[in-house]
Amino acid sequence: MSYAKYSLLFFLLIILSLLSLSLQSPNFISLLATPVAVCTVGGFFFFFSAHSSLVHYARKFYENLVPSYTVYEVECPDHSFRKFTDDGQYLISFSRNLQELIVYRPRWLSFSCKDEDCDNHDLPLKAKRFESFFTQLYCVPLASCNELICKDFFLYMESNKFGLFATSTAQVHDALAVGGAVQGVPSIEKITFHLLRLEDGFVLDEKVFCNDFVNLAHNMGVFLYDDLLAIVSLRYQIIHILQIRDSGNLVHVRAIGEFCREDDELFLNSNAQGMALSDKNKQQQLLGNHIDNNIHQAQPNPGNSFLSGIKQRLLSFMFRGLWNEETDDTLRVQKIRQKFYFHFQDYCDLIIWKVQFLDRHHLLIKFGSVDGGRQVSRHADTHPAFVAVYNMDTTEIVSFYQNSADELYMLFEQFCDHFYATSRNSMHMNFISSHSNNIHALEQLRSIKDKASSSSQFMKKMLSSLPFSCQSLSPSPYFDQSLFRFDDKLISATDRHKQSTDHPIKFILRRHPYSLRFKIKPGPEAGSMDGRAKKISWFLFHPVLPLALSVQQTLIMQPPLVNISVVNIHFRR
Repeated sequence: MSYAKYSLLFFLLIILSLLSLSLQSPNFISLLATPVAVCTVGGFFFFFSAHSSLVHYARKFYENLVPSYTVYEVECPDHSFRKFTDDGQYLISFSRNLQELIVYRPRWLSFSCKDEDCDNHDLPLKAKRFESFFTQLYCVPLASCNELICKDFFLYMESNKFGLFATSTAQVHDALAVGGAVQGVPSIEKITFHLLRLEDGFVLDEKVFCNDFVNLAHNMGVFLYDDLLAIVSLRYQIIHILQIRDSGNLVHVRAIGEFCREDDELFLNSNAQGMALSDKNKQQQLLGNHIDNNIHQAQPNPGNSFLSGIKQRLLSFMFRGLWNEETDDTLRVQKIRQKFYFHFQDYCDLIIWKVQFLDRHHLLIKFGSVDGGRQVSRHADTHPAFVAVYNMDTTEIVSFYQNSADELYMLFEQFCDHFYATSRNSMHMNFISSHSNNIHALEQLRSIKDKASSSSQFMKKMLSSLPFSCQSLSPSPYFDQSLFRFDDKLISATDRHKQSTDHPIKFILRRHPYSLRFKIKPGPEAGSMDGRAKKISWFLFHPVLPLALSVQQTLIMQPPLVNISVVNIHFRR
């Protein structure tokens, strides 16, 4: 089917779905008056209504618009493909040496055929190339000679079509803890965040962090909400809040960590100067009175006199919570001694691991040990951790939970969508399946919970994903669990590598007739005969079109070590 026919078909299907649902509604006029946004992707027309049920209803047509054909081992550039942007306008990739950014525009395959039954003919060789599906827009050098692009990091600001990228120098794992740095956290000499206009690749602004550590893997240390950006300095325990202006400037808004309010540092510095002057006068007075008892008057060290502002807020919230639980003074003292002072040093040693926005005023902050912070991406559920909600306006801790608390798990299970905190301008991310909006996902979660040997360990494992990483899920309708059933051990909406298999991954209809709708097979068409090879796969699904890339990496363990990458393109022919 030609490109123009696909565009017309999508247009008609969406119109028919909206009219069908509207005619069934008793309030037909109000539905017609519902605001509708229209966008185009590569010549396709797509409608997004503020009335979410209309979009969910229209998405059912994807049960019949599925990838039906695969081009195996496609001829493509030797790039590291990152992802499609959430609106489907761009495909982000990096050069193999991680020095350059290459951006493509998805386009539909077109070729000529003289026969009547073209659908049964094999594609011509020219149509099986990468360039038949994607047009390169530009190639921009991002990294300097001693820096590399972080290939797992990318954030997209849909409203302005801005892209945020990161480059960094090598990690120093045994760096000395100086200047208030946390002992045991690695150091990176230079981390640079680059804000680009994706339309033409123009670099709008840059933000540099020196001798610091930000966890860039899978966007874990950075969170974007609307025009606000939170960057977590693990090494110095500071949450940097920046604003991305429409002009493309990265503007510093506030820093949360050692200080919480804007005038905290000024107040403490002026107070420290007053204390130092007072102590100096006392020392001179003692010397003038010829005191002979050799008393040494130590100078105060303001840098080590106080806990950080965010830590003081946390400790005071815990103390007041325990204090208010009991009315009897004797029981109150016993509880505070057992649950607060006994663990006081452990609470003081907690560090910030990860942060996300809940809205424009509240942050969800994870605290844990230094060892857990270094392994935040692996086995994080084995380390004790705590989650706190912080109000940036009042600088108060609103709530505080351990990562195995029943109440926190209840909130996670019933209100999971609120933790994703998608930007208001992101229409595509509002329809991702979760166990709080999809009965099939909820049944799957409860089935895993029933099979778990320990309820406490299960909750800790589930809650270890909080706070969520920003833009880590694909909004593709083929991951909508109300439409399709698939093996989430082999493929899922989560932006992660998966164990690869030589068998095709099946997508089965959720509704009658519950039949196999399409299959996705990564790697060579004939599969791999070497059982000693280690294979991983990842998938890049377009958020709107029936189009996907599968990338399989095969590491042959037998010397000499060989790393083979195979890219397949799956689309509807």
